[in-house]
Amino acid sequence: MIGIFIGIAAVVSLISLGQGMQSAIEKQFTSLGADKITIQTKGIVMGPPGSYSNVILTKGDLDVVRRVKGVESAAGRLIEPVTVDFNRKTIYSYIASIPDDVESRNLVLETANLNIIAGRQLKIGDQNDIVVSEDYTTSPKFNNKALAVGDKIEINGQKAQIVGVFKMTGNPFTDMSMLMNERPMRDLTGIKEKYGIIAAKIVPGMSLQSVAENIKKDLRRYRNVKEGKEDFAVSTPEETAKTFQTVLNIVVAVLVGIAAISLLVGGVGIMNTMYTSVLERRREIGIMKAIGARNRDILSIFLFEAGILGLLGGAIGIALGILFSKMVEFIATAALGTTLIQASFPWYLILGALAFSFGVGTAAGTLPAMQASRLPPVEALRQ
Repeated sequence: MIGIFIGIAAVVSLISLGQGMQSAIEKQFTSLGADKITIQTKGIVMGPPGSYSNVILTKGDLDVVRRVKGVESAAGRLIEPVTVDFNRKTIYSYIASIPDDVESRNLVLETANLNIIAGRQLKIGDQNDIVVSEDYTTSPKFNNKALAVGDKIEINGQKAQIVGVFKMTGNPFTDMSMLMNERPMRDLTGIKEKYGIIAAKIVPGMSLQSVAENIKKDLRRYRNVKEGKEDFAVSTPEETAKTFQTVLNIVVAVLVGIAAISLLVGGVGIMNTMYTSVLERRREIGIMKAIGARNRDILSIFLFEAGILGLLGGAIGIALGILFSKMVEFIATAALGTTLIQASFPWYLILGALAFSFGVGTAAGTLPAMQASRLPPVEALRQ
């Protein structure tokens, strides 16, 4: 049973965490809205999307996207790595821009799903003001001191004041960033034309896929690249979520396959137990057959017993798996400050794990049960 419950615990915890992460990812992309399209570059990327690439988007690309048929509005954002100094401690972080015009600003705030929980949001015209994630105000990152509204810090050596705090979104890239208006951020970083990412909102009633294709076609023409050779990527929330889910499913499948080795070991253990049981109970088998028990009766008894051993191991494994995955969720939330790592326990996972463990036990007990059912009663009674 030890092999069974170790295997089932590993399988249940891995699948539950995988299911929970899928649900969290779906929520993240659903929150972007079904009418949003993002454009970013392909190439070498390190850190958050758009923070660094060997290919860039420019203001010209943004103008092209704005003129595409079916696009209601579009906005560009900068996402750059920076150094942050406070309380004699330096850390590395990211800063993201907020557009300076009202329409683009509203689109970015709507897409980013940023909720201010302390202080205020950035205003048009703010120069050296920033908004930080809740994580910076709850985690003592600066020599055991956390940030607060009103604190003055240095970003790349330039002084800035915190005017607001936004609630953590569960997206680790967003939750490790600071926000600044676009013009002062360009002055801070020395970047003139580049954009890290472009977001577009489609006209109500238009097809998301058709508008995405229009954007690809116009950007190919503007950037002078052939179809299939694009140095940019146009994606919808649904496409991005599917990509994440595919990768996640592959990872979970590989890990579950490794965990299944424990189930194989547990099955061999149950088989050995049942063989021993047959040897110890040969006389009982002989008596049962002598008073009329048929081969299938003996076979059913031993198969059921093997299945119960597997089922008990599975029940223990499920309990351990739930405990382990909940511990991972708690530690991830407390230590990393992200809600992406969650555990989910759908009814079919629990019932499937129980049925599978019962099946493993039954399969492992098949050969010993067949051996027991074929024992001649006379020979069995001699034991």
